[in-house]
Amino acid sequence: MSSFETEHAEKINVTLTCFDRMILQGRFTSLYGDGFLNLMRQLGIPLLDFRHFVSSETAKLKAHAEAVAQQAGCPHEYLGHAKTRSTGESKEDYAKRLASQAGITEGLICVLSAVEPCQSFALHFNNKKNRHEVRTKRRKCLHFYFYLIDPEFGFMHVRLQSWFPFQMQIYINGREWLCRRLDSLGIPYERYENKIIQIDDAKTAQKLFWKFAHRRLAGVLNQFAKRFNPWFTEMRNLSFGGYYWVLDECEVATDILFKDRKTLQSLCPHFLWHAIQTFGSEDILRFLGRQLHPNLKADVTSDLKKRPEGWRIKHSMRKNSLKMYDTLNVLRIETTINNPREFRILRAFETDEARTRRWMPMGKGIANLWCYAQVGYQCNKRYMQALAHVQPKGEVVKELDDLCRSKTKQGKPVPRLEPLSQKDTKLFAAVLRGDHLIHGFRNRHIAAILYPQKALSRRLKKRRSARVSRLIAKLRGHGLIRKVRNSLSYRVTERGYQFMAAALHTRNHVFPDTYAKSA
Repeated sequence: MSSFETEHAEKINVTLTCFDRMILQGRFTSLYGDGFLNLMRQLGIPLLDFRHFVSSETAKLKAHAEAVAQQAGCPHEYLGHAKTRSTGESKEDYAKRLASQAGITEGLICVLSAVEPCQSFALHFNNKKNRHEVRTKRRKCLHFYFYLIDPEFGFMHVRLQSWFPFQMQIYINGREWLCRRLDSLGIPYERYENKIIQIDDAKTAQKLFWKFAHRRLAGVLNQFAKRFNPWFTEMRNLSFGGYYWVLDECEVATDILFKDRKTLQSLCPHFLWHAIQTFGSEDILRFLGRQLHPNLKADVTSDLKKRPEGWRIKHSMRKNSLKMYDTLNVLRIETTINNPREFRILRAFETDEARTRRWMPMGKGIANLWCYAQVGYQCNKRYMQALAHVQPKGEVVKELDDLCRSKTKQGKPVPRLEPLSQKDTKLFAAVLRGDHLIHGFRNRHIAAILYPQKALSRRLKKRRSARVSRLIAKLRGHGLIRKVRNSLSYRVTERGYQFMAAALHTRNHVFPDTYAKSA
């Protein structure tokens, strides 16, 4: 248990770490360099027939996508924009709505296609060598999105490039996978969108996360490739190998489940304020497993944003980020890894003499999935550790608001206080005088401090005494002082010491220093 969980043990139900959004990308690495030329030679296709060859293969791929949709009995729709033209939804929301309307719980939901940027091949004439060559080029081409509900991974999609080299991208969500496993084990839980807000057996769920981190994904991903890309089998038959799978983006999220939304709302603003005001670049580097070094050249940024669900703070460094945000009773701390080489892992090497280990930059290959889990978990843990001793100020601010309002006590009106005004701070200073600590103070003691000049008439003296009586009644009504039993004396309460001392310190020190710095 971390110090954060220990500090807020009475307010937290459980803490659960799991993979969140994962984008896996497959590439035919054998096609790069001279690989594509070797492919055309092996198929007996002249280089000048490049355009006809790739266009015909793209047409076959499009026909295959239509056949897959027709066989599954699901719609196939072309999108002219990033969002659907009919409703303005994102592709993911559109697919979820179709699944809900059709009552689909397993299988293909729809096939969407859209023209998007990509890295592809183009025929180029080399003037220096006086010959045609195939080079990589940034362009736009049609992409197919196969949205489906998988028995193991739940809602997911496969994105396939329709032009060579037929890059494939597979999106899965770790929470979807976890919920499927919890359902199969019969473990009760409550879910809101992509968050588990209550679970009966958090220990088992946490073990499932580490089990998934050791999951061998290559075989499963190849099955998706074989299903949606006919060229996958063709490439293997031609001895060009299959896809090389990498983790293009991976999120590891630690969800802290509080007992209710109200408890989280009382703490979250202080966590956010502390993070944006206190955490510097060196702290963020430490959270992300780096050390400040003179040769380090990186932009470290932090930004705070208000979202419909709540607040979100994000710290970024070289495409990697660490976020904290709240939804319902869940405070999520999430590490997003886009650039894994910023992290170092211990790798084993076999030599002729012995087996050695060295710290090396982490790669994108899916064999490093276990390392992604460890790195993300440790980043989240360090961030939680830094927030462990943040002192919530919500109750103090609430009490300050209460003192600044007029109220009625035992049928008598109690005027409001003005903590930073000259007249009230002068009264606070008079009440907090050290010579009142032993025997307390009376009306005449305060009157002598507030009015150092002697009253010239008896009437003025009575007026001053009456005014001090009203001031004492106001302080007593707000609970800052109490009357000594069987006496005319008063003493300052513990609450009074805290409040009045803080008001005097703010007026005399905090405000002048802050104003001078900002001037």
